[in-house]
Amino acid sequence: MRKLSSLIVHSYKWFLALWIVIAVTLGYFAVQLPSLLEGDGFKTDGEFEEIKDELNETFDFPESTILILFKNRDEHTISTTLDKIEELDAASNIESPLDNKSMMKDDIAYAALHFDDESLDMGNVIKDMEEITKDQNNVILTGAPVISEDINKASQDDLKRAELIGLPVALLILLAAFGTVVASLLPLIMGGITILFGFGILALIGQEMQLSIFILNISPMIGLALSIDFALLFINRYREEIQKHDKAQALMTTIQTAGRSILFSAVCVFIGLAAMSVIEVDIFRNIAIGGTVVIVGAVFATLTLLPAILYLLGPNLNKWRVIPTDKDTTPRWRTFAQGVMKHPVIIAFLSLIILLIGVLPVSGMQVSIPTINSLPESYDSRAAYETIEDTFMEDQESTAYVIAERKGGWLDKEGLEQMKDLQDELTEPKIVDSVNTLFTASDIDSVEKLNASLEQSQARKQLDPVIEQFISDDKLMIPVNLTVPANSQEAQSLMTDWSTGEWGVAMKFGGQPKFNQEIYTEILDKIGYTLAIILISTFIILMIAFRSLFIPLKAILMNVIGLTSTFGILVWLFQGGHFGLNEADIALILPVIVFSLVFGLSMDYEVFLISRIHEFYLQNGNNTESTIQGLANTSKIITSAALIMIVITGAFAFTGVVPVKQIGIGIAIAIFIDATIIRLLLVPSLMKLLGDWNWWLPFRKKNRVQERTTEEH
Repeated sequence: MRKLSSLIVHSYKWFLALWIVIAVTLGYFAVQLPSLLEGDGFKTDGEFEEIKDELNETFDFPESTILILFKNRDEHTISTTLDKIEELDAASNIESPLDNKSMMKDDIAYAALHFDDESLDMGNVIKDMEEITKDQNNVILTGAPVISEDINKASQDDLKRAELIGLPVALLILLAAFGTVVASLLPLIMGGITILFGFGILALIGQEMQLSIFILNISPMIGLALSIDFALLFINRYREEIQKHDKAQALMTTIQTAGRSILFSAVCVFIGLAAMSVIEVDIFRNIAIGGTVVIVGAVFATLTLLPAILYLLGPNLNKWRVIPTDKDTTPRWRTFAQGVMKHPVIIAFLSLIILLIGVLPVSGMQVSIPTINSLPESYDSRAAYETIEDTFMEDQESTAYVIAERKGGWLDKEGLEQMKDLQDELTEPKIVDSVNTLFTASDIDSVEKLNASLEQSQARKQLDPVIEQFISDDKLMIPVNLTVPANSQEAQSLMTDWSTGEWGVAMKFGGQPKFNQEIYTEILDKIGYTLAIILISTFIILMIAFRSLFIPLKAILMNVIGLTSTFGILVWLFQGGHFGLNEADIALILPVIVFSLVFGLSMDYEVFLISRIHEFYLQNGNNTESTIQGLANTSKIITSAALIMIVITGAFAFTGVVPVKQIGIGIAIAIFIDATIIRLLLVPSLMKLLGDWNWWLPFRKKNRVQERTTEEH
């Protein structure tokens, strides 16, 4: 850090020039990012993907399907609209309600447009179709590709809305902390540069790999909050140093002190992101990549660009004072800390009771993979899909697809017997409604009769279209209709049982039930590794930093309790539909993302507070006085940093995409709990109760006086 600080002071103009080049170059790519994002990121390598490809390539299932809802059964409108869409020459097959009366009911009808070409740009196809339907109020596009496009649009709108809410409030907090316009604007500038940097790099990455649309909100949420926090800590320390040294020395000292804290904070968050990426589901790896990129940008900008700007500004940093901030708030915080020290048992007990009350709803947490419910209700594509689902698919819960492979094919007598056995075995579970095979499709229920029909040329010719539907060479496709939703525990358990069962032939399973089972299984199998990486790494880092056994244990325990309480509050808010929120399950990604991110973020505040307490303890040897001093000297900056984090992430509460709303609110609540109940009440009260045991480490022979002497040298 010493060499870096000296380099920046002597070459600040070069760093400014470098960042201008970076901003212009990456800005060009940054604007392209939204168009490169697609899908919700819930994808993992497994049988589901294999069967999906097999169904597309072998059994002519479409790559994607767009639905068109006709609210008025006007046959002329249906015919005209579908004729115009057919002229686009994009859809490989169009199912019209005029040809299939089951696609009409009462005054409602729908059409299905199937697409086989993987190279098609569905965004452009949808735009072309919207041009055709835009003047017809009763004709609405929906289906997975349309909903994905709309979630992308909603994410962009949400980001703008969150910035319009969060950034002005963050500016007010910064004005309260610094008092001057110039100093207060700098952290916001750092935030903007970080997002520009992050989006530019992610756009380059997005050209090589598929990135989830949720990155558009989650990455800026992380990047803005951290970069503004980093800049706040850096500028605050610089303003302290500039009162004692010239600007060169003040800047070098700031980089060597606040810079180290910023690096430590970044490392803690990196650990959480790395732990998250252990789970082999694209959404977690995408967020890990997106988070890492914006954090690198935040650290790089804070340690190079910000010092260069501060050096250039010189005394102008304190220009345009609007709020007097010269009053020292330390005495008030000292009084507060002394109050905590007087009643540590009561305060610790009450704090834990409050947190445990928050924990109670966790037992009722229901998690689900975000689907169409992620999209705000105001979007027509969601309403149209729900109308089609309620009107035409009310009796359909979910369908699993089985691909069975048998050497020698399926159309000889032995193959037919094997097929009938599979049909009977697949029908056995109570949640199976029906199993479709060559027997059910031909209305022939015996092996002997079907075999005889296959041996007669005329009957065989009539059966060929059905055979092509279910059989291709050695592969047999069997749709299995279930009476339970794809995300139910019963469906997932069935997929697990079938995948591990003995069938006599090679069997693979797909469909939405298998998709859900693979996602849930992957998360449950890997969540232990994720938690272990975070907890063990954090423990080791804190133990080395403070040469203590109990401080890292306390920090980890309090963070776990605080985060569990956060999840309980989220369950109460969203599943209970309180404060005007629509009732919704907790997004499956939320517990993993919030835990991984907030654990690292809260460690930053923990280290900042405990470091100052440890510093005073080495000077005076009095644990109680050191805790009071540490709390009094750090509370203002911790509170300001936490407030900014809460405002930036909490602003996403006013967005429409439900998983992003839940993550934003979750991080805001977790930081609020950490900065108030835990950091201001639990930490000091437990420090008081444990006394000198706070600083105990087994097998350490050196006493406190020796430790202090070492520290001083």
